[in-house]
Amino acid sequence: MAHKASRRDFLYAGYLGGLGLTMADLFRAEQAQADQKFFESKEGTAKSVIFIFFPGGQAHQETWDPKPYAPLEYRGPMGSIATKVSGGRLNETLKHTAQIADKITVVNSHTHGEAAHARGTHNMFTGYRPSPALEFPSIGTVVSHEFGPRNNLPPYVCIPSQPNRYAGTGYLPSSFAPFSLGSDPASGSFTVKDLKLPGGVDDKRFNRRRSILGAVNDYFATREKAESLDAVDTFYERAYSLVSSKKAREAFDIAKEPKKLRDEYGRNSAGQRMLMARRLVEAGVRYVTLTYGGWDMHGNINGSIRGQMPAFDQAYARLIRDLDERGLLDSTMVCTATEFGRTPKINGNAGRDHWPKVFSTAMAGGGIKRGAIYGLSNATGSEPEENALGVEDWATTIYHCMGIVAEKELMAPGDRPIEIVNGGKLRKELLA
Repeated sequence: MAHKASRRDFLYAGYLGGLGLTMADLFRAEQAQADQKFFESKEGTAKSVIFIFFPGGQAHQETWDPKPYAPLEYRGPMGSIATKVSGGRLNETLKHTAQIADKITVVNSHTHGEAAHARGTHNMFTGYRPSPALEFPSIGTVVSHEFGPRNNLPPYVCIPSQPNRYAGTGYLPSSFAPFSLGSDPASGSFTVKDLKLPGGVDDKRFNRRRSILGAVNDYFATREKAESLDAVDTFYERAYSLVSSKKAREAFDIAKEPKKLRDEYGRNSAGQRMLMARRLVEAGVRYVTLTYGGWDMHGNINGSIRGQMPAFDQAYARLIRDLDERGLLDSTMVCTATEFGRTPKINGNAGRDHWPKVFSTAMAGGGIKRGAIYGLSNATGSEPEENALGVEDWATTIYHCMGIVAEKELMAPGDRPIEIVNGGKLRKELLA
């Protein structure tokens, strides 16, 4: 770093020297300030992210990475279909997704070493391997921490609710926790908790209560400073902004969507959750996590896939097309993920067991290449053959697209600096 020292600098350095500091310390401090500017988060190609998680461990062989030429015990009982991408094939139940494959990237070389549900889930929500010493924040929480609210909307929303502890704040303050809808948008009685004023409370009374609460908060703030109080204050401010903003409240009103479009997504959990996610990112939410289905298929994988995949297929394909038609796909990343894959061979119960060595995910929009297949698993779907993608590199690439520098350090308890991602590399081959 070039630095032209002035007389004031030398006088100041001499003063610091009396305190045990040197000119080198001064220059290091200035460099640290410059580095901090480098690490500042600025919006990237992905203004928002929709993270679709399949709890239980989705079988890659029966979804994104079929093995039609493998022996039957590896191939499994289901067929496959061609996609709009040359050489691409998907499970036979993904007929709608096959038609929008030219808009997405399928990753068939995801890998990590955790075969337990909780540990694999931790990997995919945080970009970190689990540690007994520290619980890491979810990617959504980091996005909330780095950017904050937009358009009076929560920066991080979970549909229908926070799916697991690893989708939470980890070592970061609770003020960056996700906002949960509290019920399924597919429900006929769907309402979002905490968005309506209590019975008998009009806007005038609402604002009067807010001013009283503000006075109470100020009183306590002058006497005690604690993270828990800061978090409560932040929650109240965001809650007031949300409840008092008609535009923000309407973002959660899925009934405002045309009936025809709701039908095209599907009147089920997959369809209405994805439609709600699109509605929220369109309104300004930065990060939406939604879950769908249960994929721990140790038995009867044929029937289980046929029971759950068609609804996802219809909704996911419509989501991608909907975002593209609205001009939002280039600024909205859509990721699918699961905690691990399933064993190469069908087991004695006609299912597959846990297998973290290789599995599949999909990415689309927000700066991700269109119409690509990234990485390969081997002929039996047992390990990566080309371009193995670990969770650190995957998370780093997502952060890069959002404008967050993954090497930036956040402060954990005890003033411990922890990198947002440890050792991850940007996979430029995934970028458009």
